[in-house]
Amino acid sequence: MSQREQARLQVLNRVLEGVYGVREAAGVLGISERHGWRLLAAYRKEGVAAVIHGNRGRQPRHTIPEALKAMVRELAQGRYQGVNHCHLTDLLREREGIALSRPTVRRILTAVGLRSPCRRRPPSHRVRRERSPQEGMLLQVDGSRHDWLEGRGPYLTLVGAIDDATGTVPAALFREQEDAQGYLLLLGETIRGKGIPLALYSDRHGIFQVNPKQPESLEEQLAGERQPTQVGRALRELGVHLILAHSPQAKGRVERLWGTFQDRLGVELRLAGACTLEETNGVLRDFLPRFNTQFGVPPAQPGSAYRPPEPGICLEGVLCFKYQRTVAKDNTVRFGGHTLQLLPGSDRLSYAHARVEKTGY
Repeated sequence: MSQREQARLQVLNRVLEGVYGVREAAGVLGISERHGWRLLAAYRKEGVAAVIHGNRGRQPRHTIPEALKAMVRELAQGRYQGVNHCHLTDLLREREGIALSRPTVRRILTAVGLRSPCRRRPPSHRVRRERSPQEGMLLQVDGSRHDWLEGRGPYLTLVGAIDDATGTVPAALFREQEDAQGYLLLLGETIRGKGIPLALYSDRHGIFQVNPKQPESLEEQLAGERQPTQVGRALRELGVHLILAHSPQAKGRVERLWGTFQDRLGVELRLAGACTLEETNGVLRDFLPRFNTQFGVPPAQPGSAYRPPEPGICLEGVLCFKYQRTVAKDNTVRFGGHTLQLLPGSDRLSYAHARVEKTGY
């Protein structure tokens, strides 16, 4: 018996001996007088068993069977090896039909020395920047070069955007490397799915700005501004304000996103057996909706700041590469080591000294 049960037994014996009254005994035991009479009647009928808790010796209903614990440990060391405890809880529920809480999974694994591989850095004091109040006001974009296929294929770069207001990912895609075409494709997916955002927050990569240390050309000196990059020019035509970060911490939301993706998405790619660029993008398309549903947060203000494209605008004519050239006297244009001959048209016989624009994808 426990100490509390021994104390009750002693008081009940004193009541039977006439030393205490039921009201006094109830006050000592911290129970009501009515419950004191019930307890005394049960003690007279059942003896010591009346003061012992009825569940003593019984297995609790919420006890996890040992077979289930062994299955969780086996999966954590086998199929889901290297997965952190939080993600493992989601995978057990989604793929194995095992609905356990994260603390329960953690207790099962730590009891046998299986700690989560995801180590958290000690927190540092920082001043939090408030989220944008409305969806579509600000998108943070970046690329993550990583061994996404864990040796099953080449190193790939994940190019993606995260909405600063909701934490959702409107678009992302795998590329062989971080390049301007990847960001133009990313913008295209975002605009077709959501609309045109108000602003884009990026690092100072040469994809977004011309190297400020590079000397200005004569045309730039005459214009009084640097010529934009291909992505910068596309953003200008779409009316999207480009914000350049001064440090990785400034766009911490997208930086933290890569940490989550490298953990969770890497496991999804391994479970799907993805080995090629096409297969990884297929897994990504299935992963993004589930990720947004689980990790997205409601914005402070309802509605959307995404703008629909203007009627008649050709996105393919904006989200492409454009090059300016001057036509030579013999009506030729040189581009990429090739010479292109311009033929006379019905409205113009010669294009000499004219400025022409070449587009490409």
